[in-house]
Amino acid sequence: MSTIHVDEPRASSTTLFPPPDPGRVQSNPISDGGRFHLDRRAGFWVIAASLAVLTAFSTAPSPLYALYQRQDGLSSITVTVVYAVYAAGIVVSLLLVGHVSDWYGRRPVLIPALLTGLAAALVFSFSTSLPALLVARILTGLAVGAAIATANAYLTDLDSGPGGSPTRRSQIVSTVANVGGLAVGPLLAGLLGQYVPTAPRLTYLIFAVLLGAAVLGTAAVPEGRPVPVPRPRYRPQRLAAPAGKRAQFSAGLTGAFMVFTVFGLFAGLAGAFLAGPLHLHSPALTGLAVFISFGSGALAQVTTISWSLRRLLSAGIPTLLLGLTIVVAAAWVPQPSLVLFLSGAALVGIGSGALYRGSFTLVLSTAPATHRAGTLASFFVVGYIGLSLPVVGAGIALQFVSFKVTLLALSILVAAGTLVASPFLLRVPDSTPRNSISGGN
Repeated sequence: MSTIHVDEPRASSTTLFPPPDPGRVQSNPISDGGRFHLDRRAGFWVIAASLAVLTAFSTAPSPLYALYQRQDGLSSITVTVVYAVYAAGIVVSLLLVGHVSDWYGRRPVLIPALLTGLAAALVFSFSTSLPALLVARILTGLAVGAAIATANAYLTDLDSGPGGSPTRRSQIVSTVANVGGLAVGPLLAGLLGQYVPTAPRLTYLIFAVLLGAAVLGTAAVPEGRPVPVPRPRYRPQRLAAPAGKRAQFSAGLTGAFMVFTVFGLFAGLAGAFLAGPLHLHSPALTGLAVFISFGSGALAQVTTISWSLRRLLSAGIPTLLLGLTIVVAAAWVPQPSLVLFLSGAALVGIGSGALYRGSFTLVLSTAPATHRAGTLASFFVVGYIGLSLPVVGAGIALQFVSFKVTLLALSILVAAGTLVASPFLLRVPDSTPRNSISGGN
């Protein structure tokens, strides 16, 4: 079995986590979780698990929308509106509070975000009416927007190298928690929706319990860095590049937009493909298709931890384009093919997973420790705008043209955007964090 270790100065090379830098905040029972508090190492994994639970919850409704349509008579355009308010909630939350943990601390922002997610799960569990769906999805969007940049910055704080620099381990765990959560949520919800009569209520009750546990765990995690005194005057997030890093920052945001657009394209159209050309109305199969795509992306990130940034992007971009081609072919062949569709989904996932980690690494490496959440908030604002466009666009387009035409048009737009973005992504310096994850026995 492989052993994870971080390359540190020789005096601390035997520790899994480096000792706190002199400038870091020190934990204590009052400020860091009351009477019970965790050390930095345990806290790192608690935050990773909390992030994965929230991202899984955010995508759990994807395979259940067909059930809502049958049970409550919702139209496809209504489902599109439900998704749109979710995406809007994320972007608004990111712009308003995604960055404020840089000023007030990670825990005071992350705990309310998780509680908001818990409230959304409870609303989902008690009603599937259209008003309840809208309220629950708005709450989910607000929770994800407030938490995602905060949690990713928190992970980097808790496992930062000398001088507060991000380690490769924190980047890998962050991206796997994000993409892995996106993969697991639809699979769990789809299986329960297919085989358990009380689903989807049971699905959301399970997530309510998990989110409650995430709140309790996060309350015991120490802060990773001191907050500034005095605190800056509040202002909404600005999409501004860190000083001297404009090219690298812009390339990372471009990659974020494209990879989230791919996520949105696949997540939004997987169920439509299965129910349309294939006539397979199965929540479990829809969840499995999304899981294959996102799960292969998470697997690709884990298995390429030693790759340089340029190698990762050089392999990921053509793999993504090949996967899109196969997905389109699966719908356009004379007999629509489930095997082709799932194969394309896996390749799309591998390519988008590589592009995600490469873009995330680019943006994170431009962020000073004092503005880490704010920089990541910019990354996710651009990303979630990209995520929402294909879903909303597909929902509107399907009212006028066939599924095959919609899939082809959106895939061409995504492929063209990826090709245009590629030179900017591959032009950046091929640097990686000094602290790395390496294998061992």
